[in-house]
This record gives sequence, C-alpha cells and structure tokens, in this order.
Amino acid sequence: MKKITFSQVLNFAVILLFAFIMLAPYLWMITTSLKPRNMMGEPPYLFPTYFRFENYQIAWKAAPFLRYYINTLIVAVAVIASRIVLASLAAYSFAIMKFKGRDLIFLLFLGTMMIPFQSIIIPSYQLARDFNWFNTYQVLIVPRMVDAFSIFLLRQNFISIPKDYLDAAKMDGCNDWQTLWKIVFPLATPTVLTMSLFTFLFIWNDFLWPLLVANAEKMRVIQVGLQAFSGRYQVEWTYMMAGTVMATILPILLFFLAQKQFISGIMKSGIKG
Repeated sequence: MKKITFSQVLNFAVILLFAFIMLAPYLWMITTSLKPRNMMGEPPYLFPTYFRFENYQIAWKAAPFLRYYINTLIVAVAVIASRIVLASLAAYSFAIMKFKGRDLIFLLFLGTMMIPFQSIIIPSYQLARDFNWFNTYQVLIVPRMVDAFSIFLLRQNFISIPKDYLDAAKMDGCNDWQTLWKIVFPLATPTVLTMSLFTFLFIWNDFLWPLLVANAEKMRVIQVGLQAFSGRYQVEWTYMMAGTVMATILPILLFFLAQKQFISGIMKSGIKG
C-alpha cells in the first residue's frame, strides 16, 4: 500500500476546510428555507432540524417562478447559440487565418474585457429605448450575442490544434468554412461546452441589465423575479430562501453534469490555474 504522507493529509484537510467554508452559506440557506415561520428567531445553524417542504410550494405559488425559469432559459439558449456561432467564426479568424493587423485587432477585442458594463449602460439603455425594445426578448439577447471572453477561450483552443489536420483538410479540398465546422469545431467540443457553461451561468445570474430593460412581470428573468419576490416578502425569510434555493438548483445540476467537459475545456484553452 502507498504510504500517506503528512503533507497529503494537510492538503486534504485544507481542501475540506475551504469546501466547508464555501458550502456553509448554501447549507444555511437550505436550513432556513425548511424552517417553520415561527422559528426564525432561533440562532442560525447549518444542518436542518425541520423539514417543512411546503415552504417551497408556497413560494412557488406566490410568484410566477415557472415564467421566470422559461424566460431565463429562452435567453440563455439564444445567447449560447449565437456565441457559439459568432465566437467560433471570430476565433477561427484570429487563430488560423492570416491577415494584416490580426494580432492588433485581437488585442483590441481583449481590451473590451476591461471596460466595465456600468460605463456603457446609459448608451445601451438609450439604444434599447430608440429601438422600442423594452420588455422584449431581443433586448435581453442581442446585447449579449458577442463576448470577447468567449472568442478568447475558443481562440486559445484553436491555436493548439495540430497544423497537420488543417493541411490535410486543405488537401481534401475544404475551404475555411468547411475546415472550421468539420475539423476545428469538433476538436474543440470540450472548450465549446466550457464556454457554453460560462455563458449560461452569466445569463442565469444577470441582474442589472434585465432589471432596467425588462422588468414587466411577463418578461422577468430569474434574478429580477427573486428581487421582486424579496420585495414582496421582506420579512418572510423562509419563503425567500425557498425561492432562492429553487433558483440555484438548475445551475448546480448543469455544472455537475458537465463537470468533466468543463475541466477538460479549461485545460485545453490555456487558462489553467
């Protein structure tokens, strides 16, 4: 049997400690959501002693959470699909194609990542007003269709693809379009899934822009719906926490299902650590 060293035990203990620190707020949220309303005066604890699952049913009926879920999923799927197409085209141009000023243009794209969204929110809001897009799906989708980080992530993966594959595709008569979608894109599937997961989590947690431009009841996404729900139930912490738990279930399940592909995509994209 392999001997376990003290440093390995120490590393494992540190990992467990940080895992517990990260899980503690979520455990507290779950235990609060399962408490009876008259027990909110008790000191906080991490492991449930009450199991009032009807709190979830009350919270679900108190606000149209199903509508919030559907709106958020529609926006997330549309944005993910658009980013896969547009980011793949841009990443292929920056990684494979050769043209004058390519690296400078790529650096300019990366520079947009350092511009905070708050600095462009006023002109973006004015454009949405001029287009008469308030409380529509396009105001939630179109501004998010292109993302510099998605382009960077795919470009880092595309440049790692062996040149022999590209040369073989050219010898077989493939043009750039065919090379991208038949050779390069399938080889980059883990990175594409990683980019899609990042995008989904971003859309799922997006709050400020949807709050400004799509705050009608029928167009609210999940985070704006939770904000409206908390405003409606300022004292009912059990129902608020139940609604929050319901909003976190889908992202957590998605992450666990795509965990292997997510780690593989991160490793292949060159942004390890």
